[in-house]
Parts: sequence; C-alpha cells; structure tokens
Amino acid sequence: MAETFTTREIDVRTGSRETVHDLTRECASFLRDVARGRDGLLNVFTPHATTGVALVETGAGSDEDLLAALHDLLPADDRWHHKHGAPGHGRDHVLPALVPPHATLPVIGGELALGTWQSVCLVDTNVDNPDRRVRLSFLG
Repeated sequence: MAETFTTREIDVRTGSRETVHDLTRECASFLRDVARGRDGLLNVFTPHATTGVALVETGAGSDEDLLAALHDLLPADDRWHHKHGAPGHGRDHVLPALVPPHATLPVIGGELALGTWQSVCLVDTNVDNPDRRVRLSFLG
C-alpha cells in the first residue's frame, strides 16, 4: 500500500522587515515529490506564535496592501500588554488570530488546485526573528 501521509519542513528566511513570502513554488515542488499524481490535501503550517499563512495575490500590490491593512488593524505601538522584543511586538502575537498559522488546500492530480491569482504565502510581521519554519504535509 502506498504511503498516504508525508511531511516536509522547510526553512524560510524572512529577514528584518515585515514580509509576505510566497511559498507556492516550495509547495508545488513538495507535491511533485510526494503526491505522484494523486488527489488529496496539502496542509501548510507554521509553528510560530507570530506568523500566519495566507492565500493572496502577489506581485501586483496585494501583498503590500495586506501588510498595510495589518498595520491599520495592529499598529506597532506601545498599546500591547505583551512587551518584550521590538516596539509594538505584542501586535505580532495577535497576528495569528487574524491570519491563521495554517491553510489546508486541495490537490488534484498531484497539483495544487489554486485559483488563477492565488499564492500560498507566509505572513511575518515579527522583525525580531528572521528564521522561520513551515511544515508541508500531504494527505493523499
């Protein structure tokens, strides 16, 4: 019987700026290696208290718009009870309540079944931690 569940962890360097990092290529590469033409589900999970996973169009300004909207909703100021780290770091710990740390996506014929303009992205507003991990899991 073929293996039906496979997981790979990838390292992502987000740098010292807030970012929307496109993971779509890494997801597609993982599926090429493990899905072998099968249908199933891809789960994308980031095991951090200050990152999220979003489906968003990239390259046309929507990624910057997302970061701007998060700044409006979660200003980097001293209002937050969580005080360690860079000024306003408490907002980073609220981020996963708005941009969840996971997404489960359909896989059809071994390929990610995204809409035309959708990309799978890691959203990271925490400038104190530039090294991130993302867990990709395929359930066929």
